[in-house]
Amino acid sequence: MKQAPSPQFRTSIASSNEDLLSAQRLRYDVFVSELGGKGNLVDHVQKLERDRFDPFVDHLLLHDDAIGAVVGVYRLMRPEMAVAAGQYYSQDEYELAPLLNSERKLLELGRSCLRPEYRGGTAMFHLWNALAQYVFDHEIELMFGVASFRGTDTTNLAAPLSLLHHRHLAPEGLRVRARGGTVQPMDLIPEAELDRRKAMLQIPALIKAYLRLGGVVGEGAFVDHEFNTTDVFLIMDTANLNERQSRIYSGDSKR
Repeated sequence: MKQAPSPQFRTSIASSNEDLLSAQRLRYDVFVSELGGKGNLVDHVQKLERDRFDPFVDHLLLHDDAIGAVVGVYRLMRPEMAVAAGQYYSQDEYELAPLLNSERKLLELGRSCLRPEYRGGTAMFHLWNALAQYVFDHEIELMFGVASFRGTDTTNLAAPLSLLHHRHLAPEGLRVRARGGTVQPMDLIPEAELDRRKAMLQIPALIKAYLRLGGVVGEGAFVDHEFNTTDVFLIMDTANLNERQSRIYSGDSKR
């Protein structure tokens, strides 16, 4: 059997329509085919996952030149991009006033995903190296975005949601809160009754990576039936990024 070539990773910011299509094809494979998501602008014929924010943001791409394909993506929205788009993506799910009033330079992260065979290895590390450079170049102080648990049955997610609420809740000054009709309180199990080890095993690897970098969560989860996910809001001070970035690992999808 012929051995697969070793990955040859390279990162870039999408600079052409073909770059954008490559990102949207990968997002379709992960968010639509794998996770069962849907949306008004999803193109099932060309197999593209897209939305109205795509034209306004930067798309960070991870290429594997050994196979000539985009194998990972991140969507990045700076304040001026949010102004052009009319809002941040996550404002449909969370009230962002604490962040918007913080007078700190913001960056919203979204639509992060990897091809399945690249999860759990070094691919995410390469994406995060590129993200760290982007943060430095644009003098970003706070990163934020929604991160997803698969599925919408919050009964099954009671333990990890409660652990995040009890141990990783953002300080009041930065504590955004879920909004809308599908808000799920996260303090479902008293802290004293939690099996913390078991709860941690249910937390997706990417969320764990954010927590290792000092990430904190907003109050309340958002049940996203369109994407078949339960979302939590993550906030991270970028001062932690360079200090701990070598500890990043993971592979799970994130919106």
